[in-house]
Amino acid sequence: MRDASMNEIIQNSIKNTLLLEIEALKEILENCDKEKIEEVVLKLANCKGKIITSGCGTSAQAAKKIAHTLCCIDCPAIMMIPSDAVHGGLGVVEEGDIVILFSKGGETKEINSLLAPVRQKKGKIIAVTENEQSELAQKSDIFLKVKISRESDDFNMLATSSILAIIALFDAIAVAITRIKGYSREQFAIIHPGGAVGKKLTGKSLYDE
Repeated sequence: MRDASMNEIIQNSIKNTLLLEIEALKEILENCDKEKIEEVVLKLANCKGKIITSGCGTSAQAAKKIAHTLCCIDCPAIMMIPSDAVHGGLGVVEEGDIVILFSKGGETKEINSLLAPVRQKKGKIIAVTENEQSELAQKSDIFLKVKISRESDDFNMLATSSILAIIALFDAIAVAITRIKGYSREQFAIIHPGGAVGKKLTGKSLYDE
């Protein structure tokens, strides 16, 4: 059974983490390059090919979530695993595609190994990193800087606030795309007929007769 001191540690930790992550989102709102974000919104909204995301570790999970969100708004997107990419997976990249590469420090070897092949295949590269001097930032077509003051863990190392900031920013980008493209409830209902969301959109269950 937990004692009062353990309960206090837990509650204070939860509160502190959430407050730090809230501050990280406020920081992004205040410090982000609004013109660069607008450029990203327009590029993605007008993409004639696919949108491909990629990252390693926690960035990979963010890349996967962002690709799914883009699919949900009728922007065809897939997440490409870097280790698979350099063993034939790069065949998915075609001229006209946009490849979004996520790396906090911008020097992840697995991610940077994709730069030359994507260029050779005439894909456009959006780099999302905090390091403007990195190889990733320098060799991209569009560099989107996402930097927060600190992570929420005691060592300022665990990818927590920084990943939340990236996901939140791309949520905002996705919503902006729906508004400039006039994305409708009816369009959403076609691609999301399942679950509670599908029932709310269509008025019936996916498996109703």
